[in-house]
Amino acid sequence: MEQPTTVTITGAGGQIGYALLFRIAAGEMLGPDRPVRLRLLEIPQGLTAAEGAALELQDCAFPLLDGVEITDDPVTGFDGANIAMLVGARPRGPGMERADLLAANAGIFGPQGAAIAAAAASDVRVVVVGNPANTNALIAAASAQGVPADRFSALTRLDHNRAVGQLAEMLDARADEIERMVIWGNHSATQFADVSSAAFRDVPVIDALAERLGGATEAVAWLDDTFLPRVAKRGAEIIEVRGSSSVASAANAALEHVRDEQRGTPWTSAAVVSRGEYGVPEGLVCSFPVTSDGSGYRVLEGIDLDERGRALFDRSVAELVSERDTVRALGVL
Repeated sequence: MEQPTTVTITGAGGQIGYALLFRIAAGEMLGPDRPVRLRLLEIPQGLTAAEGAALELQDCAFPLLDGVEITDDPVTGFDGANIAMLVGARPRGPGMERADLLAANAGIFGPQGAAIAAAAASDVRVVVVGNPANTNALIAAASAQGVPADRFSALTRLDHNRAVGQLAEMLDARADEIERMVIWGNHSATQFADVSSAAFRDVPVIDALAERLGGATEAVAWLDDTFLPRVAKRGAEIIEVRGSSSVASAANAALEHVRDEQRGTPWTSAAVVSRGEYGVPEGLVCSFPVTSDGSGYRVLEGIDLDERGRALFDRSVAELVSERDTVRALGVL
């Protein structure tokens, strides 16, 4: 057995946190031979829910669970953290403009970034789940003085999984038969779910769709009219049907994001800090196709975007630039 990995989860008393905790403790995220120590970081009002989750974790008697600590102090919560999963965020309330939402979350993710810099382990890696995830990650990274920016990422694996799920349903396939899906840009309605590199049983997805739907024109129409908007607005669809936001699927995506970053993957989608790849301004936290050898995500370069795809990607990048500029005007960056 290795030494325990300390995993800090913010908003741990919430629904996504609750859906995460037991799967992490069971070894689904880091593997069956890697013990974990959980730190549950909550606001004061959420401590009781986190304490209840901790009691249940104890009752599960997970062999890999080395301990559970609960706190509302960020420095204590991130002390020695090897992995930080920033789940808790301020949701948009009635009448809130996007600038108001960004300002409210700057007050959360700025201090958390500072606490990570002050207390986390030297190898810490951070994924931001709470929305607006890309720009919240940008804020946290900018506030974590001394921590390399490439240690921070944001969750677009949920969008990736949603896209794969839609394709699998249309093609009557298993999800693992869909490969090389890409989510470009922001985790918002402007994201671009790109199938141009995707394959189904080694056949280009666009060709498989054309065969299924009766022609290339029909395939393109389905992608434009059904697939892209449904993937981009799936969260709103779930709220309408379920009466509350995505919980289990978001928790699953967060777990898979960390699992693949830590254990390796040849290809997935994640929002990482741009170094100028694909013309994205340096420093933006943008979704790209990525790979990992177990030491963090890096962008897969050399993927062709046609004129239409480039325009959709650029639209999403423009939104990220606008969010960055709004936060910069608040004096956060």
